[in-house]
Amino acid sequence: MNSFFSFFLGMLATAEAVLIWLILFLGFDLGFLPSSGLSILASILTYYGVKSVSNYRFLKKNGLTRKEYAYIQKNLQEAKKKMARLQKSFFSVRTMGAFKQLYELNKLVKRMYSIVHKDPRRFYQSERFFFYHLDSVVEISERYARLAAQPVKNDQIYLSLKETQSTLEDLNESIKKDIYQVLSSDVDDLQFELDVAKHSLKKLEYHPLDDERSTKE
Repeated sequence: MNSFFSFFLGMLATAEAVLIWLILFLGFDLGFLPSSGLSILASILTYYGVKSVSNYRFLKKNGLTRKEYAYIQKNLQEAKKKMARLQKSFFSVRTMGAFKQLYELNKLVKRMYSIVHKDPRRFYQSERFFFYHLDSVVEISERYARLAAQPVKNDQIYLSLKETQSTLEDLNESIKKDIYQVLSSDVDDLQFELDVAKHSLKKLEYHPLDDERSTKE
């Protein structure tokens, strides 16, 4: 359940509590404490009842158990912390080459996170990214930022920077492949739909030029 829905549901439950309290206290002259207790109880039951139904439908729609969803959310939270470290490295570099390279990596990492956050089922297709590539990108980017920040650079540091840049380029390509793998089912579905559409058009022997000729006549 997303944060906006949680906020909206909380506001709805609060409004319900106020309304019930007014009805009980003013309409039925029940008393302040009993009215307050019953209105709070009703709002709590509404909030958690709706939340439970919403979560159940969400899990059913995505084909996940509560345990699986909790596991995925835990890994997404850890990934978010790593992304914050990566962004910190990105803002600490000063050279244009390093800036562009880390900017591209940040963009790809955020893209993958967004895909899985919106559709948790895709997490199992992206485990290589979350358990290997993301860690490597963060650690190497931090190392790159430290080396690039050195005020005095010798040949060894320049060599290390060059090797690190090369490794980051390889990771960039690996993450692109991870994203493609996660989205490959969408590509296959789209291709299937296009093939069906083409087959239907061919079967009907539909030609757009015929429409133009008929309108001209």
